[in-house]
Amino acid sequence: MPDGGATHPVIQNRRARHDYFIDEVVEAGIMLVGTEVKSLRQGKASIAEAYAGDRAGVLTLFNATIPAYENASRFNHAPKRPRTLLVHARERDRLLGLVRRDGCTLIPLRLYFNSRGIAKLAIGVARGKRKVDKRQDQKRRDWQRERARVLRERG
Repeated sequence: MPDGGATHPVIQNRRARHDYFIDEVVEAGIMLVGTEVKSLRQGKASIAEAYAGDRAGVLTLFNATIPAYENASRFNHAPKRPRTLLVHARERDRLLGLVRRDGCTLIPLRLYFNSRGIAKLAIGVARGKRKVDKRQDQKRRDWQRERARVLRERG
């Protein structure tokens, strides 16, 4: 999956990997209006509290904030409107089935422009972490940091 490149803004959800176990990552297109694209190109968006789900059989992104484009006049967009996600029908059915049956959550991880300039959303199929899991992850990170420091000092 492309990383968005240095010239294309990338909006990331930094809390996602802290709060959830990410089982799988799926790339989806996102239906945007013109002023949303311009606002995204300026790097202004937040997907920290966003999630994807079912709305009338369509995979939809809820609660993502793309602020209004300042240079637009009366043709601006609603900042928190639900946005349709574009995936193949089989993939959509599989993801919505995971949400319904297995209790997984669809969390946006990154919003970026691919090499052709098309807005893409990386969605993680996630399961929630408990406090115990978060503490174990913190211990593992601390140990990795300490081990790297000791190895650097030795040689």
